[in-house]
Amino acid sequence: MAKHTHTLPVNFTGGIISPGYLLELLETAAAAQATHVRFGLRQQLLVDIPDKNLAAFKKNCADKQLPIADQPNIMSSYPAAGIFIHDSWLSEGIYKDVFNGFDYTPTLKINICDSQQTFVPLFTGHINWISSGSLHYWYLYIRMPGSQQLYAWPELIYTNNIAAMSKQLEQSINEGDTPEEVYQQVKQVASYIGRPKEKEPDLPAFHLPYYEGFNKFENSYWLGIYRRDEDFPIAFLKEVCTICLETRIGQLYATPWKSLIIKNIEPAHRKLWDYVLGKYGINVRHAANELNWQVEDNCEDGLVLKRHIIRYFDTADVRTYGLCFSVRINRPASLFGTVVIRKQENKHGSKLKYMQRYDILYTAGYNANSAQLLLYREGVSKEHLGPYIVALCRTFYERESEADVLQHYVTEQQSLAPVAAVERVVHQCQVCLTVYDDAAGDPEQQIPEGTAFSELPEDYCCSVCSSPLDEFKAINETDLHPATLSTHTV
Repeated sequence: MAKHTHTLPVNFTGGIISPGYLLELLETAAAAQATHVRFGLRQQLLVDIPDKNLAAFKKNCADKQLPIADQPNIMSSYPAAGIFIHDSWLSEGIYKDVFNGFDYTPTLKINICDSQQTFVPLFTGHINWISSGSLHYWYLYIRMPGSQQLYAWPELIYTNNIAAMSKQLEQSINEGDTPEEVYQQVKQVASYIGRPKEKEPDLPAFHLPYYEGFNKFENSYWLGIYRRDEDFPIAFLKEVCTICLETRIGQLYATPWKSLIIKNIEPAHRKLWDYVLGKYGINVRHAANELNWQVEDNCEDGLVLKRHIIRYFDTADVRTYGLCFSVRINRPASLFGTVVIRKQENKHGSKLKYMQRYDILYTAGYNANSAQLLLYREGVSKEHLGPYIVALCRTFYERESEADVLQHYVTEQQSLAPVAAVERVVHQCQVCLTVYDDAAGDPEQQIPEGTAFSELPEDYCCSVCSSPLDEFKAINETDLHPATLSTHTV
């Protein structure tokens, strides 16, 4: 954020942005001499307005009914629907039904997420709704303000009750209360449809899908746009909105990674997007190890630290798949990341940058959704962060390899391989090629099924040509000619 500017958040429920609404907001911001906007961690828009134009901007927004929000945005996995999430009962229509049920402006952080995805953090809210395997039923997890502890609601809750339950929870959560006390209070006053929980959700292992650039999906494209400095030029976004309106794209999507996604781009319209990206010099192919970071909103120091570490990643050619990183300068309670770089408090009051020290932490079990942080290194200088974090990444992969996934795969494939059939031996008459099969016996000569050839009486003879036993020869069933089986088998 530049000096002498004021940052105003604009909430887009669930990350859904109307191009027409955004265009009007951008034009109002441009009239107030704003040149760039940014997206926040909770899928909202952040607008930097010069202080001298702040009052006029707020008045214009009020006149045009463009609400400027001080409350946290409702966060959701809606942007991932259809491109990163498949075969889920949680459709885009159900998301919208849930959002439309909110008749109040939440003051607590609310997350509404599909349990099958790893694109959007599940538990960074105070009220966290996670879809279950049962149609229209949800897990609920509460994180009391100022706490890192999650409380699992004892029941699953029906879709239509999410908004009312969230409202009741906000009214019942008071400072000093325990989650159990909140549960008892809500149970006394709230009416909702619930069902018993059989188990906690089986969450997938974290991996961040590559969310940038043009990507083919079925008969259309989707486009992800990430900005290294987090700044999106207003002039560029205005043209994005215009293209959407001209090509009947009704929604844009803000992500928790401070990026923008446009879905349902028709192949015939791709040239329009190539044009506007080229016109503004927008790069849409960054390295994956730069995309899996969360940095606090309005934190230039955090961005500087991120860039410093990524440069070391590039030099070391390090793999970071399955990990995500967060930089905590001001220590927000709900930032998402398996590896955390946390600025230490300045105990000596020094303003010298080189005196600053950082702690490196990681989540228990390298679980990105865990709030339990374990210390890896303490009091690390900026120059040594890169080597230590690379070492921690390697520790993660060493831990993964302990399971010997390759050997497990080989064993699993071997167990799935068809077992070779045991070759059966039958006896064939060498004169007429009649076959005696132990399993079938010879009913015409009163030899019951299951009688072994060795158990036949000495006077047994071929039922076709009357040849004696010594004219029969043992032979594998697979070596018999098909015609033999069909015409001469006893």
